[in-house]
Amino acid sequence: MIKKILKWFGITVLVLLVGAGSFAAHEWYADKPFMFRAYMDRALVKIAFRNPETLTSLGFLESMGINGHNAHLDDVHPDRTDELFEELRAFGEGLHQYDDEDLDASQRLTKDIALYLTSMLEDAEAYRYHNYPANQMGGIQSAFPSFMDSSHQVNTVEDAENYLSRMSELPRKHEQYLLGLKLRESRDIIPPRFVIDRVLEQMRDFVATAPQENILYTSLAEKLDAAEEIDETTAEELLGRVEASINENIYPAYDLFINYFSELEAKAGNDHGFWHLPDGDAAYKLALRFFTTTDYTADEIHEIGLAEVERIQAEMLNIFAMEGVDISQGYTEAMDAYSSRPEFYYEDSDEGRQQILDDYQVMLDELDAGLDDAFRIRPKAGIEVVRIPEFREKTAPGAYYEQPSLDGTRPGRFYANLYDIKATPKFGMRTLAVHEGIPGHHFQIAIALELEGVPLIRRFGLFTAYVEGWALYAERVAWELGLMPTNADNIGRLTAELFRAVRLVVDTGIHHKRWTREEAIDYMLANTGMAESDVVSEIERYIVLPGQATAYKVGMMKILELREHAMNELGDKFDLRDFHDVVLKNGAVPLDILERIVNDYIDATRSGKPDA
Repeated sequence: MIKKILKWFGITVLVLLVGAGSFAAHEWYADKPFMFRAYMDRALVKIAFRNPETLTSLGFLESMGINGHNAHLDDVHPDRTDELFEELRAFGEGLHQYDDEDLDASQRLTKDIALYLTSMLEDAEAYRYHNYPANQMGGIQSAFPSFMDSSHQVNTVEDAENYLSRMSELPRKHEQYLLGLKLRESRDIIPPRFVIDRVLEQMRDFVATAPQENILYTSLAEKLDAAEEIDETTAEELLGRVEASINENIYPAYDLFINYFSELEAKAGNDHGFWHLPDGDAAYKLALRFFTTTDYTADEIHEIGLAEVERIQAEMLNIFAMEGVDISQGYTEAMDAYSSRPEFYYEDSDEGRQQILDDYQVMLDELDAGLDDAFRIRPKAGIEVVRIPEFREKTAPGAYYEQPSLDGTRPGRFYANLYDIKATPKFGMRTLAVHEGIPGHHFQIAIALELEGVPLIRRFGLFTAYVEGWALYAERVAWELGLMPTNADNIGRLTAELFRAVRLVVDTGIHHKRWTREEAIDYMLANTGMAESDVVSEIERYIVLPGQATAYKVGMMKILELREHAMNELGDKFDLRDFHDVVLKNGAVPLDILERIVNDYIDATRSGKPDA
């Protein structure tokens, strides 16, 4: 495992972690370390080491026999956030110690990315309370059980003791969260009433669950059953203590939130856009810039969305006509007729849901086998398909991806939402497998994590327009490669692209044009053909995450624009595999920096020096 650590973090970071020798001490404490990468990495390492949950999620210290962090939860006191902003401000100022002429091309790219981030964070500091930490999507009220289920590994009795220790710390963490919630309340940053209603429903259902049916109990029971080092008697004793801790620590910690939100509910209103918050217009403008990494205005994004909706629907109508669907009444009726065909749906049963998971895995394997003409670079980590935990799937998105652990012991995971069987039509499954898996998020995120010789900041995707834009672009690539061979597959792809175009319209509609929640739902229902349960969940997501949903289509369109530019400039010298290498091998970057990277690749290829 030491070789894996060296591979992942490099000699510099390992020295920093061990802290051996005078040189290491200098690199750790000096205002200006000799090595630029040491300066970059130590900032993230210091932050990570103050956040034990992050360390657990990364999953690399365990292979070195370091486990103490697994006994603790993060310190989320508002003061820590203030300290973090101050640290990052000092980090950004320190970057200017390193002159560009003293750095190589990769280091200059790293510096530019870091300066972009720190500048953005400096602008964001004034709006750090403009968010809803407890929300129906996956907020602080569901974070702990989800984290313990997905990330806290249990292979030994020590691991189980750490599991119990973390449970005992939840009351402290929830009390700290309450401080932040009350700070927001004092600034009139209160979630819309429906958000509070959803959150209260989740929490009340959670505490009403019998302890032995709670995910914290059942998840540990499964892990103990699989742990070869833990005998049955010890497992029973541990589970008894977990049951007691659920009653003594977990449910009282949730009662803190339930009591708070029950009182806050009377102050909540039914204005859903960010415009209704103090300085809400400015906060939304910043959100668009942060998520798209562009300077597009809300009006520009709205108009792009309207145009793309019209284009994509026209393309889909042509395919519907080929499939014998009556298109005389327009898109909505045609989509309803097509999507109502019974052959597109699984049996609404446990067996049907398991078949969905099995079929997703088959699709991922097929996709992986068909990409040689388009990709040289591939992730080493595998990917598995799992169901979103049932306790939170009602308000969770249709799917999401979780990165693999750094030490290779946990694969990437494609989480599928199986709450509403009608929300998983077969014609859309291959597109979703591409987006969340291969060659979408799994390729991009796992490849970034596996990059060698670059600082940590380049390995963790921090730019939504790039990350989500790539995944949406991947859907287009899979279709171009013939990996979506049927009209049904193409309808699924176009449905997904239409969905992202509609997002441009409704997100800006809600937060800039002052649409109501109901107006946004009506527009999305009329222009996507999605199940109503999905539409409601999506619109409510955009309300609590303003701007994020615009990143997908903006990012995809930029990558397509850059590809077309490279094809036109290079002609016969253009190779799709080279283009994908260039886009993927630098990690996530802002879109303007991506444009510069692609232009450098064009110049190098034209000059006959593709590795320049």
